[in-house]
Amino acid sequence: MEEKRKEFLPMYGGIWGGMVPLAILIVGLVWLSVAERGGTKPFWACGWLALAGGLFFAKDKAEYCKAAMRGIGNQTGIVIVTAWLFAGVFGKIMAAGGLVNGLLWLGMSTGAQEGIFTTLVFITAMLFSLGTGTSTGTCLSLTPVLYPAGIFLGCDPVLLGTAILSGAAFGDNLAPISDTTIVSAYTQGAEMRDVVRSRFPLAMAAACISAVVFLFFGGGGDVNILPDLNAQLNPKGAFLLLAMAVVVVSALMGRHIIESLIYGNVCAMLISVAIGTLHFSDFFGIPEAGQSTGLIQSGIEGVVGAIIFAVLILAVTQILVECGILEKILEFANRSIVATVSQAELFIIGVTVAASIPISANAPALLLVGPSLVRPMGEKFNLAAARRANLMDCAVCTIFFILPWHIAVAVWYGALVTASETWGFEAPAVSSALMNPYSWALLAVILFSALTGWNRKFENSGQTT
Repeated sequence: MEEKRKEFLPMYGGIWGGMVPLAILIVGLVWLSVAERGGTKPFWACGWLALAGGLFFAKDKAEYCKAAMRGIGNQTGIVIVTAWLFAGVFGKIMAAGGLVNGLLWLGMSTGAQEGIFTTLVFITAMLFSLGTGTSTGTCLSLTPVLYPAGIFLGCDPVLLGTAILSGAAFGDNLAPISDTTIVSAYTQGAEMRDVVRSRFPLAMAAACISAVVFLFFGGGGDVNILPDLNAQLNPKGAFLLLAMAVVVVSALMGRHIIESLIYGNVCAMLISVAIGTLHFSDFFGIPEAGQSTGLIQSGIEGVVGAIIFAVLILAVTQILVECGILEKILEFANRSIVATVSQAELFIIGVTVAASIPISANAPALLLVGPSLVRPMGEKFNLAAARRANLMDCAVCTIFFILPWHIAVAVWYGALVTASETWGFEAPAVSSALMNPYSWALLAVILFSALTGWNRKFENSGQTT
């Protein structure tokens, strides 16, 4: 958090009393996730209960409320929320404009089979998630066509399914418009240009390892006559990749992420109209009273749940900071665990993975540990802001994408089951998510990077070790 206070917020029970909001939050998140009710909107109640429950352990009730408000008004949070609004609209326009149909055409017009097609499915999912910034949207959009097509083309059912999940994780990890990229960058005070440039080698190293796995082990099935799936294929949608390129290039040129997103939104609108997949009235219009005003409204509505939950997380985190709990954790780590820069990076990876396990949405996990644990630990060892952001974002895209109570995995598996039932296949078990190659490859890559110093950069010096 930005504001540092000399005095801690007094709580009944000391540190244990200060842990009450966090305990209520985590218990609620785990309970909803295990009950398969996870999601940003269901999680609102957990954040509300955490803040309300903690109040009764605060000795100074007014100061407790002010601490929560300081968290909600945090400048980093404001930037994240604003970026999400434009990213949500961009993703909605890209999907409605036909990007998925264009990528399906690219993936299915090659005549590829077995392991080659599984690899193409992975690449298609990578591109779609990069263009839309949504892992769940990638799974929902691509699975109904690419999964049955791959089965008929002799792909291994488990690796074919995980190819879509892996591609979704890649985009969540690297896309400038992804919520995790936005949160990881701005909680560390990093420039989006530096984050994308320095994260690219990490993400691509994991992607290349994954592609080899899909290529050599993604086949082995029987090749059958492919049913008529061509109705959903439209090569024009592939032109929307140009809008994604506009966002990436603008961010790499040092433009503010919100400025880059506005350029991308406008470009996606113009391309969609030019190729005939959308009309200007689809973006904003009032056909009659009470009806939707179009894709802009839909895109904003799509991120409202995440924004409200993020606001609640910021409030809870600020209370933890002002109670002194997170400082105690840092003191213990500095005294007993962390003595070198490699150990500091392993600490960052560890606390991020730990935070992502109970929370079924990964951006809130970054909000929880990013400002309060990762940033001060990284700053102590002079790690560059982009390096801290990359360690966080890569870590939150590893175990998160293999556990079945996480929203992305739940959505992916639901789409997999629906596609299997539609075409008369036997769906693989939900445990097949454990074989997600990209998540394991990315975990290996960042551990290798932390242990060897590959891709590590320090603040203000350009020094790399």
